[in-house]
Amino acid sequence: MITKLDLKKVDKKEMYAVYDKWSKIGKKAYEENLQSLKYQNIDHIVFAGMGGSGSIGDIFSGILSQTKMHITVVKGYTLPKTVDGNSLVVITSVSGNTSEALSILEEARNVNCELIAVSSGGKIEKICKENKIEYRKIKEYNSPRASLVSFIYSMLKILEFIIPIKKEEIIESLEKIKKLEDQISSNNLTDSNQSLKLAKEISGIPLIYYPWGLQAAAIRFKNSLQENAKMHAMVEDVVESSHNGIVAWEKESNVFPILLQGGDDNIKTKERWKVLKYYFEINKIEYKEVLSVKGNILSKLMYLIYLLDYTSIYKAVISETDPTPVKSIDFIKSRLEK
Repeated sequence: MITKLDLKKVDKKEMYAVYDKWSKIGKKAYEENLQSLKYQNIDHIVFAGMGGSGSIGDIFSGILSQTKMHITVVKGYTLPKTVDGNSLVVITSVSGNTSEALSILEEARNVNCELIAVSSGGKIEKICKENKIEYRKIKEYNSPRASLVSFIYSMLKILEFIIPIKKEEIIESLEKIKKLEDQISSNNLTDSNQSLKLAKEISGIPLIYYPWGLQAAAIRFKNSLQENAKMHAMVEDVVESSHNGIVAWEKESNVFPILLQGGDDNIKTKERWKVLKYYFEINKIEYKEVLSVKGNILSKLMYLIYLLDYTSIYKAVISETDPTPVKSIDFIKSRLEK
């Protein structure tokens, strides 16, 4: 069993301490006096961002998938050609210095579209202020990925004109985070801590299966395992995988399946989960299930992301890996800046 001393020894910048107060950070961000957008006739929203900032676009894409709005998530340098006067481009870079986000910002300035950028400062803040571009500044905590809760709940306020979630549902999602926080935080390093329990159980290379609607949580978990625990991880849609990826299990490997399931998944998806689990059982393939809470899409996604982000931190500490430094990312960035 790991102790608080182990956490402090390995997690030198105490990322875990930020996660211990995610509900407070989220509540403070949502209550912040940030001006909401008031655009009319928007039928296409582009969310542009990379890494932890890219996760924000994935989450809002999942939320807005319940509407007729056309949503595009861009993780790269260029805007889609479909952007026009009825499009809103939302650029997110927690640091404010991400090269891909800066490229999108420059391109969007020269396109007939609505535009807003969000960051904790950096070059993006400077460019927006110099060019009178709509901009909101949001506080960073520890790292871009640990700051996700602050940015999500701030942006729920900023984008409330288009978000199909009521205020009481947002409050409900924060309450679910608080309830989970009491169970998985560093104040409960016991066998009842399901994030810690899952971290101990993960072996080999995790393969995260997800249903439609929970893609953002699956991708985020993959990214968090890669950045925090410094380990390989993969994701697959459970339905699509039944037409291709399932065949790979006919050979032995060190891949470890993790099944992310929603409490109210589509009936056909539930049938798929049942068959997949039966396949694993008769072939003696160990797997783990992770269940989301019932409720609105925001509650489901933020509950899962919180649970699984903390799992990646515990996994890092168990393997004596400091979750904060990302030397390989720094290496890539330093070469691109030359």
